[in-house]
Amino acid sequence: MRIGEVAHLAGVSTRALRYYEEQGLLASERTSSEQRVYAESAVERVKLLQQLFSAGLSSRKILQLLPCIDSGQSSPEAFEIMRIERDRITADMADLAATRDVLDRMIDIAHNPTPEHCPALRDTPWAPFEADASAMHR
Repeated sequence: MRIGEVAHLAGVSTRALRYYEEQGLLASERTSSEQRVYAESAVERVKLLQQLFSAGLSSRKILQLLPCIDSGQSSPEAFEIMRIERDRITADMADLAATRDVLDRMIDIAHNPTPEHCPALRDTPWAPFEADASAMHR
């Protein structure tokens, strides 16, 4: 199959296919005119790669998993790679939740300003001037 056909059937761009090939995730052969030709199984492979990318795995991590995928045999190392990635994503989610909570607090302060959070609500800038003026009128 030519690159455009694989891209169309897999629902990706030809650029994505070239990237997958550069990363060692997908193989092709070349015609005498140097055009890429893929096996029929490339469409299924690309769909699997898309799922792995959607799961948050990098091309480097996917490359580490490919021997298990290609052999159909899982390994403790493959499960460890996926567990570590899941833990990383969970930590990222916790960090994002904490950041969101700080932003929610800032939004609340903006909607309900208090002198504690807003210097403009503290003593008015003219208060000392008014005090001096009243002393002069005595």
